[in-house]
Amino acid sequence: MNKHLTFIASLAFATAGIAFAAEAAAVKNIVIVHGALADGSGWRKATEILEKRGFNVTIVQEPLTSLDDDVAATKRVLDLQTGPVLLVGHSYGGMVITQAGNDPAVVGLVYVAAFQPDKGESLLSLASSKPAGSMDIRETKDGKYLYLDPGAFAAAFAADLPKAEADFLAKSQVFASKQAFSAKVGEPAWRTKPSWSVVATEDRSINPELERDMAKRAGSEVTEIRASHAVFASQPEKVADLIEKAATKAGE
Repeated sequence: MNKHLTFIASLAFATAGIAFAAEAAAVKNIVIVHGALADGSGWRKATEILEKRGFNVTIVQEPLTSLDDDVAATKRVLDLQTGPVLLVGHSYGGMVITQAGNDPAVVGLVYVAAFQPDKGESLLSLASSKPAGSMDIRETKDGKYLYLDPGAFAAAFAADLPKAEADFLAKSQVFASKQAFSAKVGEPAWRTKPSWSVVATEDRSINPELERDMAKRAGSEVTEIRASHAVFASQPEKVADLIEKAATKAGE
C-alpha cells in the first residue's frame, strides 16, 4: 500500500473512531424522579414521547419516607442503567436528584418546576424563603406525614389540567414524611455537572421567582413554560423537548 492509500485508510479509521466515540457518548438513559404529593404515573405522556424518540426512560417510585430513602431508591434504578444517565426531578424530586446526581453514571440534571438546593438546605427552608401562596397542606393523624387537601389540589398543583386528570392526581397522591421535607441536602451534584431548569410560570406550589433564583445560582440553562406545577403532565411535549435537548448537550 503506497503512502497515499495509507493516509486515506488512516483517515477513514480515525473518522470511524470519532463517529463511534460520538455514538458511545450519546445519552439515551433518562431516569425521572417524581415529586411529593404525586407519583410517577403523571409522567406517562412525557415518557411515551421520549421513548418514541429513542430514549430509555425509567421512573423512580420513591417511598417518600425520608430523603435518604428516596436517594437510595433512585440509586437502585441508576444501578440498572447501562451507559450515561440524564437525571430528571420534579418538585421535591429536585432535592433527591441534587444528592443522587453525584453518582458517576449521571452526566446531567434536569429540574422540572423543582427545588434545586445548595448544601445544607431543606425543602422547608427553601419554600419558606419565597412562599408560593397558601397551600392547604395537612398532617396525618400520627403527625408524621403530609398531604395536600384533595379539594384544594387542582388549584394548587394542577390548575391547567382537565378536571378529571387533576382529580385523579389528588386521589392518587403519595403522602410525604415530614422528615423528607426537613432533611438537609449534602454536596449538590449541580456544582460539578451541567443542569437545566424548567420554570413553570403559573406555579402555585413553588414560587416561580424561587425557581428562577435557584436555577441562576446553579448556573442552569433555563426554559420557562406557561404552566402549573404539573407542567410535566399539562405540557408533556415541551418538557420532553427540553429533556431531549439536555440529553444531547450532556453527551457532547
